[in-house]
Amino acid sequence: MIFGIKDIMEIIPHRQPMLLVDKVEILEEDKKAAGYKGVTYNEPFFAGHFPTEPVMPGVLLMEAMAQTTAVLLLHKDDMRGKIGYYGGINKAKFRKKVVPGSLLRMEVEVLKRRGPVAVVYGKTYTEEGLAAEGEMTFMIG
Repeated sequence: MIFGIKDIMEIIPHRQPMLLVDKVEILEEDKKAAGYKGVTYNEPFFAGHFPTEPVMPGVLLMEAMAQTTAVLLLHKDDMRGKIGYYGGINKAKFRKKVVPGSLLRMEVEVLKRRGPVAVVYGKTYTEEGLAAEGEMTFMIG
């Protein structure tokens, strides 16, 4: 199951400049998904981070993984209209710079889920390899 940008905007409330995923593919229902983003020089955060050497902030890499997770958790009809909120971020590591021209692949996997709470591990890759990873807790409301 693949969701394009219009589908994503029907599932999660994010809009530009905070919409950080272009496509989401459900790899295993309720368990795994992959999100994709083409990073361009026109991203608004590059104007200040950093003007002489544009680098995508690590916190936005975590947010891109979170948005991929939100589509995985909220795409079913009974979940429409709900929002996934961060409950926590643990073990976050940033391994490579993400620069304009990078193609991101965010891989997320649900580790456990109980009611409205889900714990997910995510990894973001560029063409050069693993760029970021971390464990995220979500509250669905």
